[in-house]
Amino acid sequence: MSGEPVSSGRLRPTWLTAVLWAVQILLAAFFLVVQGIPKLMGSADAVRLFADIGLGQWLRYVTGVLEVAGAVGLLIPRLAGLAALGLLGVMVGATVANLFLAAGYEAFAVQTVALGVIFALIAWARRSEIGALVGR
Repeated sequence: MSGEPVSSGRLRPTWLTAVLWAVQILLAAFFLVVQGIPKLMGSADAVRLFADIGLGQWLRYVTGVLEVAGAVGLLIPRLAGLAALGLLGVMVGATVANLFLAAGYEAFAVQTVALGVIFALIAWARRSEIGALVGR
C-alpha cells in the first residue's frame, strides 16, 4: 500500500492524503477570499463586526494577517500542520468574541467551532510535520 509517512512510522493511505489536501486547499481558498483579504481591505461587514466586538480595528488587521498567513501555510506541506494549529487559535478567539463580546453574533460560534474542529483534525493528521518543525 502506498501512502504518506505519519509520526508512528506507518503510512497514511493515499486516498486519505488526497482528502486531507482537498480539505486544506478548500479552507485555504475560503480563508483567503472570504475571510482574510476582506478584513485587510476593510470590507463594510468586517469593519462593522470588529466595531461591534469593541476592541478596535487593529484586531481586524491582526486577524486578517493571521488568516491569510494560515491560508498560505495550509498549502505548504512542511507548514500545513502548524498553520492549522494557528488557525485553530484564531477560531478559539473568534468563538469567544462571537459568544461574549459581540452581541447578536452568537450563532456564528457554530461555524467557528466547526472550523476549529476541522483545524484540530488537520493538525493531528499533520502532527509529524509539526514535530519535525518543533524538533529543529
